[in-house]
Parts: sequence; structure tokens; C-alpha cells
Amino acid sequence: MPELALQVERYSAVIVIGDVAIRVNTRDSSFLDLLQQRYSGFVSAESGAEFEFDVELVEPTFADPDAEVNVSHHSGRWLMERADFRAEWNPAERSGVIHQKANPYSMDAVLRIVHTLVLAKQGGFLLHSASAIRNGKAFLFAGVSGAGKTTISGLAPGDVTLLTDEISYLRKHDEGYVAYGTPFTGELARLGENTSAPVAALYLLTKGPENRIEPVAVTDAARGLLGNVLFFAEDPKLVHRVFQTACDFVHRVPVYRLTFMPDARVWEMIQ
Repeated sequence: MPELALQVERYSAVIVIGDVAIRVNTRDSSFLDLLQQRYSGFVSAESGAEFEFDVELVEPTFADPDAEVNVSHHSGRWLMERADFRAEWNPAERSGVIHQKANPYSMDAVLRIVHTLVLAKQGGFLLHSASAIRNGKAFLFAGVSGAGKTTISGLAPGDVTLLTDEISYLRKHDEGYVAYGTPFTGELARLGENTSAPVAALYLLTKGPENRIEPVAVTDAARGLLGNVLFFAEDPKLVHRVFQTACDFVHRVPVYRLTFMPDARVWEMIQ
């Protein structure tokens, strides 16, 4: 009599960021609980998903712990690797597998990489910036670490909806761009709201002795924007597409330099 195959129960969560649904499957129910808590507000009850990943929980030994993330493309598959994870994704088959430690930080990294690849083809990108909605319009606040993204997010008044204090999600729509909320957090450790709004302005942040807004010329705006775009793949065609999108963005969205003090009155200038 043939042996019956052992059925291993599989648990799933559908994580929706920027209207892109990704199903994550695991055989570990405690890891599923961790994902649902980590991505609270971005987990959908719907069963459909655009892409799907199986997660195998391991203790990785396949990379130098000090190495940067490596993203490469081979035979139609994307390979993503860092000290704490290794992932393989086939966009044509809409599926992949992730080998990682049982923590949400590795999953964060994989999701960010996958979304950068999806956005590059859709006319969008991830930006190292805070973003928030006020009066139905989204405002972006970009800058290097220490420039004030967390500070200006923390100073936001009650009529402001925070989309993120760390990584903004942007996609072209009609004649402009739309910003979406993300679960990728900075020092505030507060998930953004899962909503979206058309982008009204990008502010390049710098701290100073007063609150002041100055327009930025297109060339300088493109340079400032590109310095904060997140893209990890060593793929010339996609890099070029991201570059073209960034150039298009600064021609469609006003860019300003915002010098500000750590004072809530700065939000009186952002309408």
C-alpha cells in the first residue's frame, strides 16, 4: 500500500503596498503572526495577489555579514542577497522563494527590492523621504540621515496624515505623481497610513536658524531627487528607466529647498 504524503500546513498573508499585493507563505504560524503585526494596516483579507513568495526560515551563512545587498538578474530570475537573506524571484511566473531569518527586517528588505523593480517598469520609484497628506495633497520631505525627516514628521499637526517618515512610494498617474503610504518606518517607528494622494511638492530638507522655502532649479532638483532614490539592481536598462522617471518627476512636480527649525510653525508654510 503506497505511503500517504505528509501534508504540511501553510499559512499566508497578503501584504498590499502601493496597490501591489504580494502573498507571503510560511509553514511557521508564529512567523505569520509576526508578519501580520509588522504590516498591520497593510495586510489584506483578499485572497488574490499579483506575486507570491514562499518563505523558508533558516540561519543564513551564505554571505559576508558586512556585505551590502546584492541584486542581480540571471535567466529571467532576480537574485537578492544580504547577510540575513537570500531570495529568488521569477516575475514571469509571479513567484519566488525567500530564505531568511525569522525577523521582519529581512522581509522588509526583500519587499523594498521587489517594489523598486516593479515600480521601475511602471514609472515610479521608492524615495528616501518622509511624506504626508494635507488638504488632499501629498508633500514629500527628502534628505540624507539627519536632515530632518523624522523631526518634521513628528512636528506634523493633527490635520496631517503621515504616509511614512522614511521611505516614500511614488508612481506616475495621469499628468502627475501619486504618493502611497508604506509600512517602512524610520526613527518614529510608526507605520504610515495605507492611503494615497497626488503629490503637490517635494521639499529638500536642511536644518537652519529659520523657516524658509526657496524654489530649486530643475537641474538641481533632479540631482537632489536622484541622491535620495532607492534602487538596488545592477541593471543598466532599469537604472536608465528610473533616471528618466526622476527627470520627468522634477518637470511635473515643484521642488523646493526647505530650511527649518525644529518648531511646529514650519507646517504653517506647507499647505
